[in-house]
Amino acid sequence: MWQANHIKTLLEQNGFEVDIIGMTTEGDRRLDVTLNEIGGKGLFIKELEQALLDDRADLAVHSMKDVPMDLDEAFRIVAITEREDVRDAFVSNNFENLESLPEGSRVGTSSLRRQAQILKKFPRLQILPLRGNLDTRLRKLDDGEYDAIILASAGLKRLELAHRIRSYIDPAVILPAVGQGALGIEILRVREDLVELLGPLTHIESTVCVMAERAFSRRLGGSCRMPIAALAEIEPMQMFKMNVMMSMPDGTKTIAAKCKGPWRKLDELGIQTAEAMIKRGGKAIIEKLTGNTI
Repeated sequence: MWQANHIKTLLEQNGFEVDIIGMTTEGDRRLDVTLNEIGGKGLFIKELEQALLDDRADLAVHSMKDVPMDLDEAFRIVAITEREDVRDAFVSNNFENLESLPEGSRVGTSSLRRQAQILKKFPRLQILPLRGNLDTRLRKLDDGEYDAIILASAGLKRLELAHRIRSYIDPAVILPAVGQGALGIEILRVREDLVELLGPLTHIESTVCVMAERAFSRRLGGSCRMPIAALAEIEPMQMFKMNVMMSMPDGTKTIAAKCKGPWRKLDELGIQTAEAMIKRGGKAIIEKLTGNTI
């Protein structure tokens, strides 16, 4: 709802009248199991897309990290707004950071990406599943179920909960999710009338970075079943750089890579970087985790 209201405010500043249709997705309802066990990222957008198809809504607002790499051809992302803080946050009542956690400490996260990177660098820690909205996750921490939990900084900041962050995790320690911190606006592909109207909400630099990350992940068949991370950053002269990784969920067989190039080649470079990782052992990881050949 914060995301919807944020986009509503931006649209109203451009002279539009906006009504919000509140909806609950399957991903919001199914909190008893991890996303990789129940179908992954698409669970957060299916109900919203149905509202677009039924003409009950003109647009849908998503966290870009929740948007599947391959959208149904009936839809398109028409705008990506300015990105928030991309970093993950370390939240704990008793410890300052991952480095300070004693052996056997319980760390809550349901992200295979975070799990893999934590276990690679801090194998002495215990990773436990954590689902629910932010209030639920923080309450579980406060109730003593975990010694620390890892959350996206963007969500905490947007909901005015930044005071709960004990430390920000450097991307060199935990590389963020593809699209983390960015919001996207989805419409029906046939709604050409909305393209120009929503254009002013586009943040070019954020769009370049998110699209480069998604090109990389798409080539790998990125989903919640694979620990994949990517962070693209803007460089001078319409250039960007990107750091990426993939791994087994237990942190073994980690493959990292980086690339740099002009904005106009973001798709090409994202795909080339993925291809290089496939040749360096990524093929075996993908096949083992998904059963798909690539």
